Amino acid sequence: MAHRVVSFVMSGGVGSRLWPLSREDNPKQFHDLSGDGSMLAKTVRRLKAWPHSETPIYLIASERHAERVISDISPLGLNGGKPIFEPLGRNTAAAVAIATLQTISEYGSDALVLVVPSDHEISTETQFWQTVEAGMPAADSGSIVVFGIKPTHPETGYGYIEVAATGDGVAAVSRFVEKPNIETAQGYLSSGRFYWNAGIFLFRADTMRKALLEFQPEIWDTAQRAFRTMRADVAGLYLPQRFYSAVPSTSIDYAVMEHAQGIEMVTASFRWNDLGSWQSLLEAGPADCDGNVVMGDVVAMDCDSSYLRSQGRLLAVIGMKDVAVVATPDAIFVAPVSHSQNVKKVVEQLEKSGRLETKFTALEDRVIISGSWRKRVEHWLFNETLPLWSTAGVDNLHGGFHEALGFDARPLSKPKRMRTMARQIYAFAVAKELGWTGSADKLIDHGIDFIAKYGRTDRGGWVRTLNSNGSVADPVEDAYDHSCVLLALAHAFRCGHQGALQLAQETFLFIDSHLEDGSLNGFLETPGWSGVRSSNPHMHMLESFLAWHAATGDRAYLRRAARVIDLFRCHFFDQESWTLGEYFDADWVPVAGDRGQWTEPGHHFEWASLLVDFARASGQKDLAEYARKLYSSAVAAGLNRATGLAYAAVSRRGMPLDRLSRSWPQCEAIKAAIALDEIGGPDLKPEIEARVARLFRWHIDPAPLGLWVDRIDERGRSLATEVPASIFYHLVTALMQYLDKTEGQVEPFPLPSPKEDTLFRNRASAG
Repeated sequence: MAHRVVSFVMSGGVGSRLWPLSREDNPKQFHDLSGDGSMLAKTVRRLKAWPHSETPIYLIASERHAERVISDISPLGLNGGKPIFEPLGRNTAAAVAIATLQTISEYGSDALVLVVPSDHEISTETQFWQTVEAGMPAADSGSIVVFGIKPTHPETGYGYIEVAATGDGVAAVSRFVEKPNIETAQGYLSSGRFYWNAGIFLFRADTMRKALLEFQPEIWDTAQRAFRTMRADVAGLYLPQRFYSAVPSTSIDYAVMEHAQGIEMVTASFRWNDLGSWQSLLEAGPADCDGNVVMGDVVAMDCDSSYLRSQGRLLAVIGMKDVAVVATPDAIFVAPVSHSQNVKKVVEQLEKSGRLETKFTALEDRVIISGSWRKRVEHWLFNETLPLWSTAGVDNLHGGFHEALGFDARPLSKPKRMRTMARQIYAFAVAKELGWTGSADKLIDHGIDFIAKYGRTDRGGWVRTLNSNGSVADPVEDAYDHSCVLLALAHAFRCGHQGALQLAQETFLFIDSHLEDGSLNGFLETPGWSGVRSSNPHMHMLESFLAWHAATGDRAYLRRAARVIDLFRCHFFDQESWTLGEYFDADWVPVAGDRGQWTEPGHHFEWASLLVDFARASGQKDLAEYARKLYSSAVAAGLNRATGLAYAAVSRRGMPLDRLSRSWPQCEAIKAAIALDEIGGPDLKPEIEARVARLFRWHIDPAPLGLWVDRIDERGRSLATEVPASIFYHLVTALMQYLDKTEGQVEPFPLPSPKEDTLFRNRASAG
């Protein structure tokens, strides 16, 4: 053939209809579903088999799957093409725009572009290329060519193409139709004018450029901006997240195909299956004499026409007909094969519940054991970080604690915030309560002596900031700081500090006199405050009230906490989106603009564990459901899919507003999972282990001993220039709770290296 064809394989899908086998970190294109290699590798081999010429092959894939993509295709070669990695999914219109731009840039605007999915089963390479070649003249003349499969049954899981006239060869397309119900599909089948849409496209590069500019100029312009700033290395081409995230997310069908004129369809001569459901795998797989497809360690007796698959365990099935049974190390799926199109609904429910089984693939050769990280956590707490911060973190010259250390463990000259001084006192007190044998009492005394001497105001409150020598830098009396002081004093009191109770009583008096809202509707940010209200100081007040109730048993503190809970129920929590707002006006209505949409996954986790604590103390059991919703919302919409870490902020609709990942939200996620696991419901022990592993993988292990990397960008790269002491209490509390939760549990495996994520094969962590 004289045509120059450039091939693009779209490999960004998740394949949720094949859960629990296909998951976000290991979707279906990387699985061997028919016994002769991964779907992606088979697709590349098919493209390389063109008998009349050679086509450069490009893969458009998720950056989180880069390691797996490279592993699968390295032995095959791409005829001069490369992988193109997306930092986030923007649907097929964006992928087609990038394919068009790459073709024009490298091969000219008159080259033909062939776009194929990475995960379809096609009978023979020869028939595939015969079908593609049949469409080349039409594509070369300026038509967009699609490929239709003559239907064999009324399928509800496929999109359809209607043509103006029946018959083999090339036909004009009348319209595209989405997945129909069964009655409509039966009508399509009997009409003879409808074909299954194979999702394969062939067009001249300049034809698609013209179509996108006409129908979707924003997609073309934003994709072009991202393409021009794409970076290259030996592994492939990487689209920049800053620009690529601006590309509107929609399918090529909606963006172009439903609007363009002169679309032609070629009837495929090959047998085709998109392997998008367990039923399709049953139809395409190698069946035994009873019509069963059996994969893995399976014993099947008296079964008929069933898909039975097991990974990492023995599966025994008796007397089943027309069912799919799929067992993985951490999940089992059972359903009639006729219902297999509904798996996506299960996945949506699991994600809404905050379950990680849709996102990460459990290792087949290791059982997930609660307490797997105990040895590493114990060593880091008791041998690395507590010894460091109880010495290098203490200001023995001026008093108090250093605000931050450098990565050489030397103190940095910075003003000392009251909240940081209080958190250090709290951290050493909690460490003593949970078994640390270091100099906690001395450190608690040292911290309280410093803040009591230099940090009090004439009205009995606490200043916001001190200079390093103890002089006042900012005298403002901030509600957030007072909540931190109260929390520290509660735990100092539990550790036997003689003056903690008196200081706390004076602090409560100041709060009641100067920070209480006049309408008894929460707390002011500072005395006389009339600006934007924030939910965050109230959360920390709730934390301190619960701490004092736990320390004294006095229900007056619980009544204080109950007033914050009322604010949570009435104003902070949004029932529709399961999110918690941060910024409000004087009447607790979310402020206008982005700030009113601003939510923080870390605070969702923090509130979740506090709600469980209050539910235990008060008996308000319905709060556990609120806690689960907050946790689920944070997991479903607040995590960076490349690292598994919580973003700094997302909108109520789940769009990232601040893509930074800090260390403290990961700590609060551990605490929340522990709290929810202890009140029943889903078993979150594997999730707890995964979160501890992720905290060490990204934040602790890359840092010098006893320190941590606090700030990480969306690709997992450190942005930290110092180690803030204010994070110490998050780490100590979360990891101490983990040790307390897993106490007495035996570690059956040798301790892995600190760099290894022992729980999940999250291939995205390479990003």
